[in-house]
Amino acid sequence: MGEPLVATYSIAACDLEAGRWGVATQSKFLGVGSIVPWAEPGAGAVATQAYANPRYGPEGLALLRQGADAETVVRTLTEADQGRDHRQLGVVDARGGSATFTGPECIVWAGGLTGPCFAAQGNILVGEETVAALAGTFAATAGKPLAERLLECLAAAQAAGGDRRGQQSAAILVVERDGGYAGLSDVLVDLRVDDHEQPVAELSRLYRMHDLLFGKTPADQWLEVDDELRDEIAGRLSGLGYDGDPDEAFLAWSSTENLEERVDGLARVDPVVLEELRRA
Repeated sequence: MGEPLVATYSIAACDLEAGRWGVATQSKFLGVGSIVPWAEPGAGAVATQAYANPRYGPEGLALLRQGADAETVVRTLTEADQGRDHRQLGVVDARGGSATFTGPECIVWAGGLTGPCFAAQGNILVGEETVAALAGTFAATAGKPLAERLLECLAAAQAAGGDRRGQQSAAILVVERDGGYAGLSDVLVDLRVDDHEQPVAELSRLYRMHDLLFGKTPADQWLEVDDELRDEIAGRLSGLGYDGDPDEAFLAWSSTENLEERVDGLARVDPVVLEELRRA
């Protein structure tokens, strides 16, 4: 086989209510995020691995975009691929339907599980308990944001044994129509750990940073800035070297700290931003 051996575990999933689709994955393989995860809002998500066929990603999304269900996508891709016996594939479609495929020549332990809104799979694993942990954790975390659920799935799968060769890289991709940066991107989360002794833990750390900078606090939880709080903010900004008009100083500081996505003037303040200013 000429393709890279992406021995790994992954979960492709969606949150239909939130309009989000995503994939999370971990492997003893350099830069797993460059091959396994594919997703498009309103279409679905694809995970391609084992002796991976990277074309399964864009070709799978094209089929999903045209309205194909997950089982049809898996069947169409694998039937056209002479190397299918060495492939592993997970697909979730626009309606939450799911399908997984493990070729008979994938290195054991290899297999997958599906359920409403998820497809979990892995190969060269310690055992089937790794995939069972992916599936069980996804069901148990219903109600949380999709990205958090996927990260918890990775952690549970690793704790259950993971890739029998060890750890190296991990990645998470979550998409939502206009849900990304400045409302001008469909990529809500796209984080990768390409080479690390504990990639799942490192990926979770990066996600916490991402959520701090780009997450959204519901508008009804923002704080009204009265005179006392405005004076406090102005004083803290001045102590950091941001003098002058408090509104301008606040924007300048938040932009420097990459928090501008959480700022909208100074009449009301995101409590996350206020906490960061108080820590500065």
